[in-house]
Amino acid sequence: MHFIKLNNLLVIALVSTSLLSSYAYPGFNFGWGGRNHGSRGGISYGLSPQFYQFSCPQANDIVMSVLEKAMAKNMRIAASLLRLHFHDCFVQGCDASILLDDSPAIVSEKNSGPNKNSIRGFEVIDEIKAKLEEACPQTVSCADILALAARGSTILSGGPNWELPLGRRDSRTASLIGSNNNIPPPNATIQNLITFFKRQGLDEVDLVALSGAHTIGVARCATFKQRLYNQNGKNEADVSIERTFYFGLKTMCPRSGGDNNISPLDFGSPRMFDNTYFKFILQGRGLLNSDQVLLSGGVIKTQELVKKYAQDEAFFFQQFAMSMIKLGNLRPITGFNGQVRKNCRRVN
Repeated sequence: MHFIKLNNLLVIALVSTSLLSSYAYPGFNFGWGGRNHGSRGGISYGLSPQFYQFSCPQANDIVMSVLEKAMAKNMRIAASLLRLHFHDCFVQGCDASILLDDSPAIVSEKNSGPNKNSIRGFEVIDEIKAKLEEACPQTVSCADILALAARGSTILSGGPNWELPLGRRDSRTASLIGSNNNIPPPNATIQNLITFFKRQGLDEVDLVALSGAHTIGVARCATFKQRLYNQNGKNEADVSIERTFYFGLKTMCPRSGGDNNISPLDFGSPRMFDNTYFKFILQGRGLLNSDQVLLSGGVIKTQELVKKYAQDEAFFFQQFAMSMIKLGNLRPITGFNGQVRKNCRRVN
């Protein structure tokens, strides 16, 4: 309850503090408490699925409209946008640092080893941002756009939906070193993968579930060539590769050259978000080393999860959604920190 003096009359205003805040600061729907929240001056600002309820209620519809058109032109874009969100969150948290271009003050993450010549989808993010700026100027952050685009890409590919916490702000910095050091490489061992994920507060369940995003998309020959020709430094193939699959890969990924040739990560249904990826791993047909070691790496927990997800698609979908929420909650910038960029490629 608030007492407001208007024209020397005392008026009792039955307005909640949170509602006042939403209108006073468009885009700020303050949440209290909870994990992974930011703080300033003793006040906590949490992420909330209702964050844009008043300031930009049409935000998700705009994102989905752009995604539908982009995917109709190029089905690969769904996997690219999922990867973009992942590669963003693993560096400085989910702060859209990956979207920043080189400038006098910024060394772009786009030039890191994991990203150079392979990270894609920036033009789609640009289009989404432009339409959101028309509808709700300086309201929806680029970091939230990445999270919304990742969820939308999953849904439009036949995968699960989830209630997405929103309210991230955009960073004013990028980290080329962080991008080089924190994103798991495709030739990682199972212990490497577990270590990379644990650094982010993610466990083995998150590792296997999020790896399931490889049910859509493709990989370059350069990312799995080692498995075909020199897995252990002895000019030999990875023994865990199923033989028919191995010979098929050799035809499109020769020992010399062809590094940019692409192969689906899931040969069975490369455009559908399903659990076929895990079924292929059980057959020795995981494309990347980081895929197959989920089963062949000798870690019982990840082996069991691969088998469960291969048997039960609904269970995989449920866990993928939970792990995507957990991923999206990595060290967000919230409250009055950071900024909402007008252009996702540069700071305001």
